This record gives sequence, structure tokens and C-alpha cells, in this order.
Amino acid sequence: MATIEEIIRHHDPDPSEDPWVNGPPPPERIEIVAYNPEWPDRFLALSADVRRVLGDVMLDIEHVGSTSVPGLAAKDVIDIDLTVADPRDERRYLPALEELGYVLTIREPSFHEHRCFRLADPRVNLHVFGPDCPESIRHRMFRDWLRAHPEDRARYEDAKRQAVPGGGHVMDYNARKQKVIREIYDRLFRAAGMM
Repeated sequence: MATIEEIIRHHDPDPSEDPWVNGPPPPERIEIVAYNPEWPDRFLALSADVRRVLGDVMLDIEHVGSTSVPGLAAKDVIDIDLTVADPRDERRYLPALEELGYVLTIREPSFHEHRCFRLADPRVNLHVFGPDCPESIRHRMFRDWLRAHPEDRARYEDAKRQAVPGGGHVMDYNARKQKVIREIYDRLFRAAGMM
């Protein structure tokens, strides 16, 4: 069971760990687009495919990230959290996901044994975590908070737009919006009585 301390702790990457399975991807142009009401249906189709190939290996699947928040402008990339019994046991899920076209791009043992797969078309980031993972809980809390708090949704959208200039990798873009993300997390954790 994830503790409150684990859930509210902000993660900084382990500088000694190279998470890239096949080296870092080339820099890509970040484009923020208006909210697309088709994103939830896209998630439903993608999750049905994952459920079909994984069966009971899949414990849970959630639409997270900006495309899961109605009204929020975002990159046209569906973020999915997939829960499996043990992310380290890749043979149980990796071949099946590869059959669907997903490519394992990130392996982070120091970060809750996180694995990230990328699908090129449609663009998807599929995050694999174990049961009761603090990061999955954080993702759902952040999504639900933005759905219910339009002022923070607008604040986050502004941060995303301001983070686009500067180029580099998606990780660089993420770093540029991190301050606002952490402020929102701290606000929602306080509101939940966790801080």
C-alpha cells in the first residue's frame, strides 16, 4: 500500500540511471492543440486493444495526462497508465504490447520500476507500473483535480504553452513546466489533508 509520504514526494530522476532503452529520441517539435473531444474514445479503443492482448495480465488501465482532462489544450498524445503485477517481469506483457506496435523506450528501475512504451500512430505514451504505485495515484489525483478546478486547469495550460519555446527533448519541455505542476500538486495534496 502506497503511503502518504510516497504519494506526496516529488520525484527527481536518478542521475546515475540512463532510462533510455535505445538511446534518447531525437528532439521533436512540441505542438499544443485545442482539446479534442475524440481523445476519450481514442483511449477506449486503445485500452480495448491492450485488454485483448494482455487478458488478466492487465490489472488496471487509466487514461491520464492532459488528453484526459476535458477542455485542456494538450499535445496530441494519449497518456495511459497500465498496471501489471510486476513491471520487472517484462516477458508477461512486452511481447503482447509489441504485437500492437508499442516500442519500449524507457526503463526506470529507480522510479517504481516504471516502463514507458511509445506507439507512433496514434501517438501514445503507455506507462507501466505495479499495483498501488504512488505515481499512478498521483496521475489520477492530478487528472481529477484539473477536471474539477478550472483555475488550475488554465494555469497548467498557460505553463504548457510557455514551456514550448526552447526546443529539445520532451523531457526538456516537461522540466520547463515542472514548477507549476508541483505547485498544483502541493495545492491538491493540502486540499486532501495529505500535507
